[in-house]
Amino acid sequence: MPREDEILDLARKFLREEVAPRAQDMDVDREALKSALDGLCQRNLMALKRPDAFGGPNFSDAGMRHFQEEIARYSGALAFLQTQHQGVVGMIASSENKALHEEYLPHMANGKKLVGVGFSQLRRPGPPIMRAEPVKGGYVLNGLVPWVTGWSFFPEFMIGATLPDGRAVFGLVPLRTVQGVEVSAPMQLAAMSAAMTVSVTLSDYFLAEGRVALVREVGWIQNNDQINIAQQGSFAIGCAQAGLDVLLSNAQKRKLCFAQDAYDQMSSELELLKAETESARLRVSEETVDERLKLRAWQIELAMRCAHAAVASSSGAANSMSHPAQRILREALVFTVSAQTGPIMEATLRRIAKMD
Repeated sequence: MPREDEILDLARKFLREEVAPRAQDMDVDREALKSALDGLCQRNLMALKRPDAFGGPNFSDAGMRHFQEEIARYSGALAFLQTQHQGVVGMIASSENKALHEEYLPHMANGKKLVGVGFSQLRRPGPPIMRAEPVKGGYVLNGLVPWVTGWSFFPEFMIGATLPDGRAVFGLVPLRTVQGVEVSAPMQLAAMSAAMTVSVTLSDYFLAEGRVALVREVGWIQNNDQINIAQQGSFAIGCAQAGLDVLLSNAQKRKLCFAQDAYDQMSSELELLKAETESARLRVSEETVDERLKLRAWQIELAMRCAHAAVASSSGAANSMSHPAQRILREALVFTVSAQTGPIMEATLRRIAKMD
């Protein structure tokens, strides 16, 4: 089996040579994005956290973060699409449903099995909008999944539904309109529209026990969000680097000394942020929630500033929908709100408003 560094080198080569030249198309063109996703599948890059028993490569957390940073640097749409599936690999691997292990895990790296996710609704306060009622042989699901990315890419998705006792059940549901499942038209979004985000309504849909991956305790997603506050920051870090790439190119092409100075300063800040983020992760048992929130806010704010620098250094051309700076700015928007919680929103606004 190739080493982790060899796999990362393979991924970087693919991203630089085949993804970067078509990043603009991938943001708006489903077929271009599908071609890039197929490229990841052909290189067995779609299940990097898969356990060794099912073919590995069982990436370290650090290796996975580096991969996510690199992919976000070259295409936000591809980064956002593939991470849905990568997350499901871990969920199925941690399941006690051995039949799902055998059916899915051997085939999730090469794309023979592709699965999206739909459980952000579990974060919403108030009455649950996706409910599960235990019945003989499984559960009956009713309600709305407001966000599922990957329609027409993923044949099914991992749903999260709230049980009467407050726990959450996670299982596999078709990502297409069938009996009990109604999929909306793809949403018209400012960024990453090619990733085909839809909402899904379930009406008395029977989720058989054999399709259930996990049942989690009350408050699981809130506890998980606290642990993983900075995890989504890998995408913001990659997006920041993308903005700096455009800034550096403009500085060199147009011989702008002040743009080079801006690049040098912001690049140094990004390296400091990476070091601070890595340090915090190494002492995860010691850091506080407040520290993680401040890091996440810094990641978000720096991504947006680097994207803004890319726009400013590109002049009026950045107003074109086909310009990389325009795309990167919109990607920074997405990475600002992805997996957002109330505390993350507060930390972000406090940093933007210089309240701390």
